[in-house]
Amino acid sequence: MVYDIEMMRTFYASYAMRVDAVQRKLGKAMTLAEKILYAHLYDEKTLCAFRRGEDYVNFRPDRVAMQDATAQMALLQFMNSGQQRVAVPSTVHCDHLIQAYKGASADLPVAQETNKEVYGFLKSVASKYNIGFWKPGAGIIHQVVLENYAFPGGMMVGTDSHTPNAGGLGMIAIGVGGADAVDVMTGMEWELKMPKLIGVHLKGNLNGWASPKDVILKLAGLLTVKGATNAIIEYFGEGTASLSATGKATICNMGAEVGATTSIFPYDAEMEKYLCATGREEVAKMASENASCLRADKEVEAAPHLYYDRVIEIDLSVLEPYINGPFTPDAACPISEFAEKVKQNGYPQKMEVGLIGSCTNSSYQDLSRAASLARQVKAKGLKMAAGLIINPGSEQVYCTARRDGMIADFEAVGGVIMTNACGPCIGQWKRVTDDPMRANSIVTSFNRNFAKRADGNPNTHAFVASPEVAMALAIAGNLCFNPLTDTLTNEQGEQVRLDAPVGDTLPEKGFTVDDNGYVAPAADGKDIEVSIAPDSARLQRLAPFAPWDGKDLEQMPLLIKTQGKCTTDHISMAGPWLRFRGHLENISDNMLMGAVNAFNGKTNCVWNRLTGEYDAVSAVAKQYKAKAIPSIVVAEENYGEGSSREHAAMEPRFLNVRVILAKSFARIHETNLKKQGMLALTFADKSDYDKIQEHDCISVCGLDHFAPRKPLQVVVTHEDGTEDTFLALHTYNEMQIGWFKAGCALNTFRK
Repeated sequence: MVYDIEMMRTFYASYAMRVDAVQRKLGKAMTLAEKILYAHLYDEKTLCAFRRGEDYVNFRPDRVAMQDATAQMALLQFMNSGQQRVAVPSTVHCDHLIQAYKGASADLPVAQETNKEVYGFLKSVASKYNIGFWKPGAGIIHQVVLENYAFPGGMMVGTDSHTPNAGGLGMIAIGVGGADAVDVMTGMEWELKMPKLIGVHLKGNLNGWASPKDVILKLAGLLTVKGATNAIIEYFGEGTASLSATGKATICNMGAEVGATTSIFPYDAEMEKYLCATGREEVAKMASENASCLRADKEVEAAPHLYYDRVIEIDLSVLEPYINGPFTPDAACPISEFAEKVKQNGYPQKMEVGLIGSCTNSSYQDLSRAASLARQVKAKGLKMAAGLIINPGSEQVYCTARRDGMIADFEAVGGVIMTNACGPCIGQWKRVTDDPMRANSIVTSFNRNFAKRADGNPNTHAFVASPEVAMALAIAGNLCFNPLTDTLTNEQGEQVRLDAPVGDTLPEKGFTVDDNGYVAPAADGKDIEVSIAPDSARLQRLAPFAPWDGKDLEQMPLLIKTQGKCTTDHISMAGPWLRFRGHLENISDNMLMGAVNAFNGKTNCVWNRLTGEYDAVSAVAKQYKAKAIPSIVVAEENYGEGSSREHAAMEPRFLNVRVILAKSFARIHETNLKKQGMLALTFADKSDYDKIQEHDCISVCGLDHFAPRKPLQVVVTHEDGTEDTFLALHTYNEMQIGWFKAGCALNTFRK
């Protein structure tokens, strides 16, 4: 079936007219991103030439998608809004809470029992408020959205940072925190700073071992993890048409790793084919009729430097495979140089596990190309030298791959087929090794490779590559193996070379599925009761945060000064903590436990001024909170990089941390902090970070005159009584200042 078809019919009936009206008003050629953004203004009367990177703009997205880990907090907030039904089509996808251990047949039943309370809550809330529900095992949120909901020219928000995956079908899809999703679900305006635009000109065609994944792996090296913050990456040029829709989605998906607001491709024949192959012929027809409004104007492609804030060119014809890592997704290296990098840095050369799947690379095409290599193992007399784990993207992909023999191909070489879920990619891997802390190397087709992310081991060197390269290195068991040039010794002692991977973009016989896992909401949910047990360890109703008391935040003890990378994984770990995503009090016990204390180089070990001793970060914060003492966190660059999880903002707020003072913030996390009534401030002079000492108390002054573009004053009182005073900057507008004063954004809605 085609979901929400009436919404799309209404959208396409007026889309071209809206784009035309915008172009007449602005009087200029437009990029694709501009066309979609301006066509989704919350109030058309506000139309003007918004300044990129400066003006906040209110939008009206077409739909919302939520994964089960973040949906809990989003829906708990929505329940407090007083609304009876969601204002836009919305869905919940159960993909994060399923542990990858023995394989799908064993793991899924365990997850269904272990998470029974949470799944029941999500299903009942979805049914009550007219939200579509996708059962555990149905698939990974972004693959399911691509197969069923994404449409060219549309705009959606999702409570997961890899929501931009839908850009593979020409959709502006943006990862947000739960509070932002609530805005959209309640019909309120959704605010976003007008993004800058990075144009990536693709030319040529991929060949041999190169894959769409290598485009974004190379780009990550060029842009770094924060190089596209507050920007949309728009791909253009003749090379875009050579990439499949799912290949485009892979590229857009991992744009989150460079901080991009989202990424997008122009509508083309590949998108049309994918829409038709997934049963959405009518959507393809409507998109084709609006094709000129679903790509950048010709003037833009002719002179891109006049329309984009930055232009990058990538020639697909000469692109070689990349392997990025370890510990950060922007450590890019072409495969021809990778062996030398491994040896120079002393990385564990033995490759122990290859992992294929995740929301980034789990399509039919991905599995097809990897399976072509699996078939060569037997054909060439080889044996797998490393473990192999497969996570199909959806039940539809799994059923089709099983019918076409690919699942059997993987199993024949010892591959373990996990549930259609995120699994190891988000820390849900119950890995069995001889030593869980031993230094080792794995290669994944995932998107992130932060320390401890996959298996909890800080010494696991995780490298990100395409499914094809991950498969090849699993066959070799050696990080220094280059499948483009090197040979392997088979069981007969012969030197053999792997042939370049081949595979079908779409299944020749069409897709098939036994049960896609969708559960429709009740026709009328007003009588459905959503119950939460008072003594539940998994779910807890939310109480509003207290409003600002009108005073400056004075003499706040420093809770922690973090050193180096501090992602949302460091602030609010996943893995076993996922079970508490619906219980703010319990999950707050993990707050900042992965952050490195700049004063002792340790994690989860900070000085407590009440006792003079060291303790866990959350334990110290709780003691301060019990005495009504607000505290502050100081951090370095790109604080909050990574996931969209708003728990990383809600936990500090719950434990009475009032201010995060950093050198810079990741986009989603900065917004999440604002939504929860926190102060997200940056050093006007980044060297002032060095002035912060372990026993300091810090005041933020001037809040009675808190205003847009007006710095606040920070006074640091050192243990010896001396003081340092400096300015802190912020990006709050009037509405966001209102959130701070009200205690959080949702409090302003309640009023």
